[in-house]
Amino acid sequence: MMKYYIWTEGCQMNVADSQRLASALERLGYSESLIIEEADVIVLNTCMVRQSAEDKAIGRLSSLKPLKKKNPDLVLGVMGCMVGFKDQTEIRKKLPYVDVFAPPSNPKPIIDFLIRREYIGEASASRNVDAEAIWEPGKLTLPANRRKNSVTGFIPIVYGCSHACAYCIIPYKRGAERSRNPQEILDHARSLAEQGVKEVTLLGQIVDRYGLDTAGYPTLAELLREIHEIPGIERIRFLTSHPNWITDELLDTVRELPKVMKHIEVPAQAGNNMVLENMRRGYTDEEYRNLISHIREKIPGVSIGTDIIVGFPGETEAQFEDTFRQLADLKLNVVHLARYSPRKGTLSERTMPDDVPDEEKWRRFRAVETLQERIATELHATLEGKILPVLFEEKQKGRWMGRTEHMDLVYVESESDLTGLILPVKMNWTGPWTMIGELV
Repeated sequence: MMKYYIWTEGCQMNVADSQRLASALERLGYSESLIIEEADVIVLNTCMVRQSAEDKAIGRLSSLKPLKKKNPDLVLGVMGCMVGFKDQTEIRKKLPYVDVFAPPSNPKPIIDFLIRREYIGEASASRNVDAEAIWEPGKLTLPANRRKNSVTGFIPIVYGCSHACAYCIIPYKRGAERSRNPQEILDHARSLAEQGVKEVTLLGQIVDRYGLDTAGYPTLAELLREIHEIPGIERIRFLTSHPNWITDELLDTVRELPKVMKHIEVPAQAGNNMVLENMRRGYTDEEYRNLISHIREKIPGVSIGTDIIVGFPGETEAQFEDTFRQLADLKLNVVHLARYSPRKGTLSERTMPDDVPDEEKWRRFRAVETLQERIATELHATLEGKILPVLFEEKQKGRWMGRTEHMDLVYVESESDLTGLILPVKMNWTGPWTMIGELV
């Protein structure tokens, strides 16, 4: 049996894209290899959000050149943001040893390439493979070794982005915003549920804009209500939201539906109005603060995550202090933190000098990191002794790992198989990033 290996870097959207490719490969008769050297097809799903991610992909590709030289029949594919959705001439020249390229969220060229190959063509013909049918969302196939033990799954609902923040490469690499057909989404969710997935996360660069680009499509709130009715789905999440598009309809839906988890990702990126304007975010610090207060009023007990970029071009110490103050005041549950990295072709890269020294970026990064560690420690301490429902995903180093509805990471000891179970857990110890509990 032919084997495949998929290396995935970057966001949850890439994870979902890799899952879609794996499904198609499984339906072609391939099996997943856990060892890259044993694979007949190797695909790298790449990210370019930050320079470090791009460097990692290039390094991994370079390491595969000896394998390709040793085995010319090895199929080497690249997909994701490194490829983009426009002209591939430049990347094909840069990587002549790569057999096939696929744009983000469209792994179909890889399958088409394999079907065209003589040895796959003959085999697929004998199995009467329908090259189009393998992409049907309702027929999504998890890898054989993950069926009935994959607890969580990702479902893209919005591809691309049309907002064009000054620093962001996504619109250039993933194209304009496109809402996915709602029936496809529902079929995708049902397929995952039938294979044992208990929790689904709906994905979009601006997920709360779902349906706004296509007449007749439901809103995100309406879509959540439809997915809520699918048997087998026990938990529903969505990310990432944009502050300008969070509606009361959406907040009311999150509050009312028991399967929709009370956790919202709503990036701030900065807490200074001039920096926000330069970023082209479309709101002020005051508006963001008011939104957080409104979310908390609408959804009691909600947890909130945010994204922060430090060291944006021109960011002064005083402007950084505004961001620091915002985080200290709001005491959010999660902060996804990044140092500014100029991405070729973006507005900030073209028009704004990267003038904050790297050592200063690191200092600001660590200052926010230390602040958030203190805040997370305080928030988690309020949960010590409480009993919370936890969805268990897998066993790690002898302990079962799961998450609360607020995304808190929890570990317990048990000799039983807890995969996919939602069980009450008493929190015996809390730290900034994890908690330890016992089944009750």
